[in-house]
Amino acid sequence: MGGVALARPLYFWLGTLAIVAGVVLHLPMYLHGADTHYRLAGMPMDLPMTIGMVLIVVGLVVTAYGLVPPGAFTAKPAGEVRVRALDDARMRPAHIGLIVVMSVAVVIDAMKPITLGFVAPGMAKEYGLKSALNPGGELPVALLPLAGLTGTVLGSLLWGWMGDKIGRKPSILFAGVLFIGTAICGVMPDFEWNLAMCLAMGLGAGGMLPITFSLLAETIPPRHKGWVMVLIGGNLAVAYLAASWLSAALVPEFSWRVLWLVGLPTGVFLILLNRFIPESPRFLFAHGRDDEARAIMSRYGAAAVSAEDVERVADEHDGGYSRLFRRPFTGLTVAVVILGLSIGLVTYGFQLWIPSNLQRLGLDQQTADRALRDSTLLGLPLIFVSAAMYGLWSAKKTIITLSALVGAALLVLSFSGETLAQDRTWLYVVLAGPIVGTAAIAAVLAAYSSEIYPTRVRSRGSGLSAGVGKFGGVAVTGVLVAGPFIGMGAPSIGTTALLGAVPLVLAVLAVLAFGVEPAKSPAGEPAELPAMP
Repeated sequence: MGGVALARPLYFWLGTLAIVAGVVLHLPMYLHGADTHYRLAGMPMDLPMTIGMVLIVVGLVVTAYGLVPPGAFTAKPAGEVRVRALDDARMRPAHIGLIVVMSVAVVIDAMKPITLGFVAPGMAKEYGLKSALNPGGELPVALLPLAGLTGTVLGSLLWGWMGDKIGRKPSILFAGVLFIGTAICGVMPDFEWNLAMCLAMGLGAGGMLPITFSLLAETIPPRHKGWVMVLIGGNLAVAYLAASWLSAALVPEFSWRVLWLVGLPTGVFLILLNRFIPESPRFLFAHGRDDEARAIMSRYGAAAVSAEDVERVADEHDGGYSRLFRRPFTGLTVAVVILGLSIGLVTYGFQLWIPSNLQRLGLDQQTADRALRDSTLLGLPLIFVSAAMYGLWSAKKTIITLSALVGAALLVLSFSGETLAQDRTWLYVVLAGPIVGTAAIAAVLAAYSSEIYPTRVRSRGSGLSAGVGKFGGVAVTGVLVAGPFIGMGAPSIGTTALLGAVPLVLAVLAVLAFGVEPAKSPAGEPAELPAMP
């Protein structure tokens, strides 16, 4: 597959077929609900569903066995070898193809958590959950995104570890089979089963971007890496476009459940797409597969270098992540943390609940989803503009411009959101900022945090920027879950917009005060941050 052999291909494909068969065995129950608009709440599980669940569990175990190379957990890492694209390498057709393939993979991956916002209105109605559209419900529907977000946090840790142990291609393949297996969330008769499936879905979706960015570091020429990271990370907006489009087109006819069932074909497509994704050459060297590693490096203009040839700076300070909050990094890290938190608050505070809040303001489900689809489509060129700004203009100024733009749009929505719902033209324009702009900021921050810190703390800087975004999401979702128990109603469009606008404004001020322009060494790699007085 893609020039890299699977450890045990027969077991992988048998396990995958078992999982697909298990999902298919759930479909009759879904189809039998057509007369009630696919309302399945409270229905007992039939025999085919039970058999299907057993097949999925067994299939996951067999698939994992087929993917894990012998000795994967005992092999020593290739610490003496590092792989990077040559400094003078040009962008080749192979690089362009990899950018396209990884963009599609990120879209498929990101659609899973984004879909939570579009299934929440229908799920709350069917299960009697407390939401903006159903304030008299019992359990809060916010438990669903909390489960999904928890899964993505755990998935980020899991896939980073698995990528090092079994390789990036097998990790992506296993994420694909998880997407297929968790498609049965669309047939679950109980909310509790939905929570379990959503947690598993999050596990599969949590590690794609870290794996993607790690792969880019080994294959993309250094001088192009920043804007490529922005372009690929910005595909979160494309995923939002796809999710809103599917919701507007399918939910009126097939209910919210069909959005989960889409995981079956998209998971299969992700597995097939893996053929065109290269394995990490460094991983191949670690497992004695030198010929495969050299073939991949030749295709992408990369080279293996010894540790002595790579910039390595010993960290003279203890303290883990606390090192980032000491001089000379204090102000810079504060700016990164505020910006990361604001991204999490907008994504899981505003974006996640905007489908419900638009319906709360009087738009029907299809009209609300079409509004979100059209707004995303309108703002999509901003991703390409952001990548060009980052690569050709200024990283710091790109962050400030995007944050100010999204913050301004959120402030307008916080004070005029309810009236804008009656003016479609302005609604589309203003919504484009929080939807597309937030994806652009997240992508820019990922690239920025990988370039502004010196080598000795660079990994911690990148990890911190990603982690605080998820922390912001967990925090706002936790508040929404606790809301019904402390007498707090479902947040309005104005409240969620203001919740994101305030930290974005603070982020603009922090980046203005403490942000730095990533300095480039002659080789094209980020240079060491100079000491601050």
